[in-house]
Amino acid sequence: MIRKIIHINEEKCNGCGACAAACHEGAIAMIDGKARLIRDDYCDGLGDCLPACPTNAISFEEREALAYDEEAVQKHLKMKKMIAEMQESKPVEFTGHLRQWPVQIKLVPTNAPYFENANLLIAADCTAFAYGDFHNRFIKNHITLIGCPKLDEGDYTEKLTEIISQNNIKSLTIVRMEVPCCGGIERAAKEALKASGKFIPWHVTTIGVNGNIKE
Repeated sequence: MIRKIIHINEEKCNGCGACAAACHEGAIAMIDGKARLIRDDYCDGLGDCLPACPTNAISFEEREALAYDEEAVQKHLKMKKMIAEMQESKPVEFTGHLRQWPVQIKLVPTNAPYFENANLLIAADCTAFAYGDFHNRFIKNHITLIGCPKLDEGDYTEKLTEIISQNNIKSLTIVRMEVPCCGGIERAAKEALKASGKFIPWHVTTIGVNGNIKE
């Protein structure tokens, strides 16, 4: 549909973040020091962000865009609040090889300091229970993201694409179970890597239901 939506001139943007703070829908995020409209359907087109911008980098335009989705916005804001509360909580002291929190793909922020030069592990939930030496073999020296494509709502591809695109990831390891439903997490990780446009070394390991590594 053709509708009114904001346009951000990145050349004028000074990275102050005032527009992101003024946007009640969370449609604007600071990425690589610049304000970006992260999803069309998060923007209601009312322009609360315009007067907040000190450099007049934001304006209205009419173009083909997804309709404003109030339900998606509420889910997005709820997730942002949850992540902020986690980041403000007392730091966790890990006794194993886990290096960050949260670990669920649905909860982890798309941009965080621990992603810098990270070896990224994307694993299906069940793999850590099926393979006894999971911490030493896979989590050690990695940033860990877990999920279950059969039980979690929605697809991981968009979230993983943002993580890979916005951060300097050194390598990608995908660990899945041999069961068919785990194909979703492998497919999402591969599609995200492709969509990011980056050339990153990657590898898939499959764990059998009896706990062995399938060659």
